[in-house]
Amino acid sequence: MPIYEFVCKKCKKAFEIALSFAEREKKKIKCPKCKSTQVSQTLSAFFANTSKKS
Repeated sequence: MPIYEFVCKKCKKAFEIALSFAEREKKKIKCPKCKSTQVSQTLSAFFANTSKKS
C-alpha cells in the first residue's frame, strides 16, 4: 500500500498516510493535528522492491 505525504495548508503540519489507490481517490484527507481538509499532497521519493536479484 502506498504511503502518501501531505501538508496542511491551515496549520502547516506535514504528515504521511498509507492508503490504497481506491481509498486515495475517494477519501477526503484530514490533517491529524487540526482536522482541516485543506491539505495538499507533496512530492516524495519512492522505493520499488522487486523479486529479481541483481
